[in-house]
Amino acid sequence: MDASRHLDLIDGRRRGAKAALQRLALRMASWPYAAAMALRNFAYDRNWFNVHRARVPVVSVGNLTVGGTGKTPCIEYLAKWFRAHEVCVAILSRGYGESGRRNDEALLLEENLPDVPHLQGSDRAALAQTAIEELESEVLLLDDGFQHRRLARDIDLVLIDATNPWGFGALLPRGLMREPPRSLRRATAAIVTRCDQAAFEQIDAIEKRMQRIAPGMPVLRSEHRATAWQQRGEDELAPGALAGKKAIGFCGIGNAGAFRRSVEALGLEIAGWKEFPDHHRYQRGDVEDLQDWSANADCDVVVTTQKDRVKLQLGELAGRPLYALRIEFQITKGEETLHEILKRCLLH
Repeated sequence: MDASRHLDLIDGRRRGAKAALQRLALRMASWPYAAAMALRNFAYDRNWFNVHRARVPVVSVGNLTVGGTGKTPCIEYLAKWFRAHEVCVAILSRGYGESGRRNDEALLLEENLPDVPHLQGSDRAALAQTAIEELESEVLLLDDGFQHRRLARDIDLVLIDATNPWGFGALLPRGLMREPPRSLRRATAAIVTRCDQAAFEQIDAIEKRMQRIAPGMPVLRSEHRATAWQQRGEDELAPGALAGKKAIGFCGIGNAGAFRRSVEALGLEIAGWKEFPDHHRYQRGDVEDLQDWSANADCDVVVTTQKDRVKLQLGELAGRPLYALRIEFQITKGEETLHEILKRCLLH
């Protein structure tokens, strides 16, 4: 089952007896996953597994769900904060979506953070040692690290997407939850992301639930704000520069709906839309299909994400300009709290 059909199934859009039976089967499949996850966390909580502790502070950014909660813009925000404080920081990540090659997140971070090294690999304890010994890193940022407990962390930040905070209320594969909500008790702080795309009442309810689960844990709020349209080889345009244009859009990210809402909020009229799997690696056939699609569409421009654009390295599709939306992570509530947490690393 492809990602879009699976999402339609677990969120209830697919109806009927067959869909109901499929959801039941997914629910049953989630039970052994839940047992394995509970046993794994139980073992780590009791120090039954070896945990590597780096010689420098480690800041983890992760989530409870699969899909895009906005970790990459948050990692960029944190890296810039440490660099502004003259701290040598390195990013460690698993590198999902590629085998032996830099994935979209690495390419994006390298473009936006040219002075911050980014190491990818399955053994992040080994990456930490490399970053410290060879790159002289003073702080390590662990990307998508909440479930990667083999590397000890000094700060654990968990992102919760306001548009789908609890992954349809179930663990994988019935829902999108990697761990149950009670795992938030391990977190240093939680950050609710995309608060600009959810109602205040919904955000307030999310925050109250987290405070019940983990009393005393700081809960911050943030937005992913559009800062510019980028076209390869051209100057950046202001976010509102394409308002009123007819656009077709495509992306291969974890939360395609959030990207579409951002495009629409900037005043573009969506004339067509395509979604690819998260971390999609574009092949020649994909590019040819996109070229044909653009050539036959009634549109002025083609839009995508910066993550997709760094993989394509194109400035246009069939004569239509291809623009990527640059997004920045901004804390809207609790930024001083976050800075006080991060300052612990400066005292190490």
